[in-house]
Amino acid sequence: MENSGFKNLQSSSFRRYDLDWLRVIAFALLIFYHVGMFFNYWDWHIKNNVVTHAVEWPMRFTNQWRMALLFMISGAGVYFALENRTPGSFLGERFIRIFIPLLFGMFVIVPPQIFFERLTQGQTYSYAEFYKTVFQFQPYPKGSFSWHHLWYLVYIFFYSVLALPLLLFIRRQKEMTAKWARFFSNPALLIIIPVIWHVTGNLFLDKYPTTHNLVHDWNNHFHSLTLFISGFVLCTQTTFWETLKKHRKLMLGIWITLTIILYAAYWANDREDYDWERYLYPVIQTTNVWCVLLCIFGYGYTYLQFSNRFLKYANEAVYPFYILHQTVIICLAYPLINSSLSVALKFGYLCIATFMICLVLYHFLIRQFNVLRFVFGLKTKWRKESKTNQVKETFISSKS
Repeated sequence: MENSGFKNLQSSSFRRYDLDWLRVIAFALLIFYHVGMFFNYWDWHIKNNVVTHAVEWPMRFTNQWRMALLFMISGAGVYFALENRTPGSFLGERFIRIFIPLLFGMFVIVPPQIFFERLTQGQTYSYAEFYKTVFQFQPYPKGSFSWHHLWYLVYIFFYSVLALPLLLFIRRQKEMTAKWARFFSNPALLIIIPVIWHVTGNLFLDKYPTTHNLVHDWNNHFHSLTLFISGFVLCTQTTFWETLKKHRKLMLGIWITLTIILYAAYWANDREDYDWERYLYPVIQTTNVWCVLLCIFGYGYTYLQFSNRFLKYANEAVYPFYILHQTVIICLAYPLINSSLSVALKFGYLCIATFMICLVLYHFLIRQFNVLRFVFGLKTKWRKESKTNQVKETFISSKS
């Protein structure tokens, strides 16, 4: 039975709709998260005239795992992308679908964010005058050349390229991954070993703060690359997913309990920490994050194995939404900085307006024209139609 399920899971005709749903949900959270950055006390590009800690309370929870979830989903996506591609064609696809949108974003999408930030810092130049500074290629924050929120594309592109030999090796080792799946079917081992791995990494790499600059971001690389490879490994055996399904309620109970502890003892508490708590906090926080991820994947695998018209539309739209959303937020937020409107009204307006503008741009422009589809990382209509015709021809030939 297990082998039969494994074949079904890995067959080219099978699509993991649960991963599509989770990808859409994870990217949708980014709109709310980056709108929240306009109102909290954390460092960001521009800030509202009134900032509040209240916005930070839900953001502290999602901030732990939102990008971790995306890196694991990206790793899972690489597993299925390699199913019908040679390594060479896979790398070519990565270049077109990730690197080209990254370049487009750095020269077209990101600069307005830096422009409005400069205006809040006292600059008075026009956008045309500012835009010339992009081509000085001086890195942000001193200069105007940056990938800003598109750092995620940089990382998954390099992880896909650099980790490809390891991923291909893992993919071929069916017996090895089957042993891993049986070993981690014990929920205690599934939690404890990854937590020890990540906490140990923190101890050795804690001197490297998160920078998103690729070169000096070693602590972030340690965790993000581990999660990327973990997402890939999960897809090698159905036993992994059945384990997550079986123990999803346990993972839910653990993360709810630990989240309450984190809020009560740390996040919503201004007291000074004892020395011994400096070592306890990373263990609690890392265990919480890992159980959240396992819980999300377990419930997704159980209840999201279906598709509908919304998912088919959203699964393509989510990539342009991700590329556009932060620039749209900043363009909309800048005129509101000194407005007397309440934080709640501004927050609601920015969320709704950002979504609607991204939707209009995607639906009426990006998805309609091949040039825009290409620079936003979508398959061109010709490629989609060509693939559909090939499937039809294969079907007709087989019937003949």
